[in-house]
Amino acid sequence: MPAASTIRDLSLAPEGERKIEWVAIHSHTLNALKRSRLDDGSLRGRRIALAIHLEAKTAYLAWLFQEAGAEVTVTGSNPFSTQDDVAAALVKRGLRVHALHGVDAATFDRHLLQTLDSRPEFIVDDGAELVTRLHQHRPQLLPGVRGASEETTSGIIRLQAMQRESALKIPVIAANNARCKQLFDNRYGTGQSTLTAVMSATNLLIAGKTTVVAGYGWTGRGLAFYARGFGARVTVVEVDPVKALEALADGFAVMSLAEAAPLGDLFLTATGSIGVLRREHFQRMKDGALLANAGNYAHEIDVPALRQLAREQREVRRHVTEYVLRDGRRLHLLAQGALVNIVASDGHPIEIMDLSFSVQALAVHYLAQHADELKPGVVALPDEIDVAIARTRLELLGVQLEKTTAEQQAYQQSWREP
Repeated sequence: MPAASTIRDLSLAPEGERKIEWVAIHSHTLNALKRSRLDDGSLRGRRIALAIHLEAKTAYLAWLFQEAGAEVTVTGSNPFSTQDDVAAALVKRGLRVHALHGVDAATFDRHLLQTLDSRPEFIVDDGAELVTRLHQHRPQLLPGVRGASEETTSGIIRLQAMQRESALKIPVIAANNARCKQLFDNRYGTGQSTLTAVMSATNLLIAGKTTVVAGYGWTGRGLAFYARGFGARVTVVEVDPVKALEALADGFAVMSLAEAAPLGDLFLTATGSIGVLRREHFQRMKDGALLANAGNYAHEIDVPALRQLAREQREVRRHVTEYVLRDGRRLHLLAQGALVNIVASDGHPIEIMDLSFSVQALAVHYLAQHADELKPGVVALPDEIDVAIARTRLELLGVQLEKTTAEQQAYQQSWREP
């Protein structure tokens, strides 16, 4: 039998409940889709495991699965983003939870494995934390797992690597690549929440600061545009020549990190890769530079190298660690290099996650109905689901769409001149 819940303190539940209730009020799209789709019985009795940044918005997604009749087990996808009061509230509501804020790597890993031991049929993953461990440490459970859905760019990168090696044995829907996720969550959600988290953690002005954005995917675009909106001078660092050219066309300076290192006041990583800000960059940065990560994994900034270079480190503010280098320069790392918008703040706005978690909810709903038809590998979300989510949200906002005429439809379907 799966282990009982592993949480900090059940008495914290009332505050977590207040947070979840606030999210519930503002999750209009998700609530509408629950009524129109999730409550059709497809999820009744299904076992669902979620590895998520365990805060109120993700907790509400887990709760809606439970409301739809599923048996739900939840763990955190990053120990620093887990909110103990929210975890307690979920347990109070009857879900099984294995998550504690701030635990070490071994304990975090144990919580993920405990979650897999609930023998899920479907997985909602963040960073492929559950799916990779399923294949490496719980392969005997693979026959019972019908499919998964992945939330992040970094998770998709890991899953594609598994697929190239023929190691991925289940279908995984690339929820991250859905238009209703990528176009809004990665750009507007990360853009707003990262900059507000940096300002909240530091109480410093963004205007006039040289801000270096590493990566110009959807997340990097959002960071660059929001930073410019706050008055920053923005420099983009890219390895992809097409994205670099796009950044130039968007009006940003583009250069290598070696060139940008001595110029930047604020560095934001958003690549989904490893070791983006490294020893050679720290050695060239100016006194007082701020370092923050907006990518999924904490290792985009090489924190061990930063520690090795420092003769002293101390907490100068909540979520801000000052590293004093041997030559006296001070570098300030936010949120210990973890996702700054979630660790140092409340993550994306509710309305953004309302769209993202509508994608996740309907991805699982789709798997419940069609998993047997899917081959192992990374699978695109059906476009019909993206369209349904967008249409639902527009209807809730009272927005009327234009309709194509019969003449226009005929023109679009013909190659002949009209």
